[in-house]
Amino acid sequence: MGLFDWLFPRKPPAEMAGPEQAVIVYFQYSGPDLEDLFTLEERLEKAIAKEGVGEYDGNEVAVDGRDGYLYMYGPDADRLFEVVKPVLAASSEIGKAVARLRYGPPEDGVRETHVRI
Repeated sequence: MGLFDWLFPRKPPAEMAGPEQAVIVYFQYSGPDLEDLFTLEERLEKAIAKEGVGEYDGNEVAVDGRDGYLYMYGPDADRLFEVVKPVLAASSEIGKAVARLRYGPPEDGVRETHVRI
């Protein structure tokens, strides 16, 4: 490995593949104590990492804790959802969840589908 390669490492092919896709999950929650949500996030992170399908990026929860969003990104929204759906479906931490699968960057006109969990 030369100095140039060390200073400017090349991205692996998976990271270079096409526009970033997303799975964004809207959910209802039981209140301001987020400990149970953090437990769910750990399970999602492990499942995504184990299958190598992307990354879990975090959450956005209303101040009163009544609802929120989970953000996950990867090169293939369908494959990412296939991995996280069982974790989400088995979760007692969130309710009335709906996943939005986005097939490209966050811009107008990008194809999306919505799936109840």
